[in-house]
Amino acid sequence: MPKYKNFIGLGIAGNFALHLAQAGELEEFKDIITADEAAPKGMFPFYLPRPTNLESGLVLHAKDILRTYPLSTTQIRLPKKDVNVQAEPEVGLICDLEYTAGRLSKITPTYFGAYNDCSIRVAGASKISDKKNWGEDSKGLSNTLIKIDKFEEGGIMDDYSICSFLRRDNELHAYGEDVELTGYSYFYDKLLDWMTNQINVQENFGPLEALSEYVAACSNPKEAIISIGATRYTPFGENTFLKNGDEVVIALYNRNDFSKEEVAQNIKNKSYEKMSVLAQKVI
Repeated sequence: MPKYKNFIGLGIAGNFALHLAQAGELEEFKDIITADEAAPKGMFPFYLPRPTNLESGLVLHAKDILRTYPLSTTQIRLPKKDVNVQAEPEVGLICDLEYTAGRLSKITPTYFGAYNDCSIRVAGASKISDKKNWGEDSKGLSNTLIKIDKFEEGGIMDDYSICSFLRRDNELHAYGEDVELTGYSYFYDKLLDWMTNQINVQENFGPLEALSEYVAACSNPKEAIISIGATRYTPFGENTFLKNGDEVVIALYNRNDFSKEEVAQNIKNKSYEKMSVLAQKVI
């Protein structure tokens, strides 16, 4: 059985400055009002375990798109339709969920790792989730996860950065910018408070969906994978879509162990020790 088969899969849109503009998605969120300018735009589901009791209007969507387990540690399978697809380098959090009187009351991140929120680039999609899960092997999470000592300032994640590359025709290209994890707009307690509230109150509006209904329909799952937002692309990444034969490599590394240059060299040599690396062949 897939490792995270019983975890609900959720993602965050707009938690890193300028990413949505690079992805051509600002227009979709033009009517979404946030608490402050830096706040994420919302959350979306990418995988629902065992959905039951969904209202009739949501049954088809959940069954056809979101019930399929999309995570792979080794490959990205392009959609059958001829559409543009981009990797989205992110941090994935493994989280415990707690409920009070049937309502989500606490999110506790326990591990983090390199994550690929691979996405279809198409204008006019009804919901964000329509572009996020098109079947098996449409997402990625590293096999190498790092235990979180404390999800707050002063913890292990302070020292980590994320970078990503595309290997094409035996050449390695920087795909996403190399940035510190603390560069996320919302992080640590601010992120946890925002996510808990968002899951409980987000409504079915614009590109967003009523997450509390999905959570209830999945019988209040006790564990989740939450991808906390895509980082910015390099000019190459912003203008390059995936094609058969590519390899996407996303790495989280401790800056006390490696410099940016050493990480790039290690990725080039396929030497992934002491990092959380997700390397996926595009098929």
